[in-house]
Amino acid sequence: MGKLLYSAAMSLDGFIAGPGGDMQWVKEFFGPNPEIDRLVADIGALLVGRRTYGGDDPYRDTEAEGKAFGGAWAGSQFVLTRRPAEPAPDVTFVDDLRHGVELAKAAAGEKYVNVLGATVARGCLDAGLLDEVLVSVLPVLLGDGVRLFDRPGGDPVRLERKSQTEAPLATNLWLRVVR
Repeated sequence: MGKLLYSAAMSLDGFIAGPGGDMQWVKEFFGPNPEIDRLVADIGALLVGRRTYGGDDPYRDTEAEGKAFGGAWAGSQFVLTRRPAEPAPDVTFVDDLRHGVELAKAAAGEKYVNVLGATVARGCLDAGLLDEVLVSVLPVLLGDGVRLFDRPGGDPVRLERKSQTEAPLATNLWLRVVR
């Protein structure tokens, strides 16, 4: 089956969301990014954290609001939560990480399961389930918010660079988790 990939846009100081989970900061960096376009075509399912699923939408007040990758992707989403939300098409709420990963991998087939949400990504890393990380580093310092990876006192996670690409508004780092 496919691999588990954590992808995120990140500020230079390591934040993926601003204070209060605000994602509006990322809007000005939407633009051509061939690496992300290729990724979207290779995603078979999403494994999403509850806060990410119900949080601030960077596409708010646009036609793309509520659509994964601004409407560039559609398919099965698995939301890890103990507080299910209203049912939605193609969304399954699960309360167990391993079960969620199994369901998402089955739905993805040979494609990637894209993990969205720092807490879910950390859980996948802790369980030895995450295979790769794709970070699009954007030229901004937020100073506060939700970190890309936050595990105070935890052991370092070794990563090996697979590739590095440049886009007009981002530097993309594709990394493999070293076990």
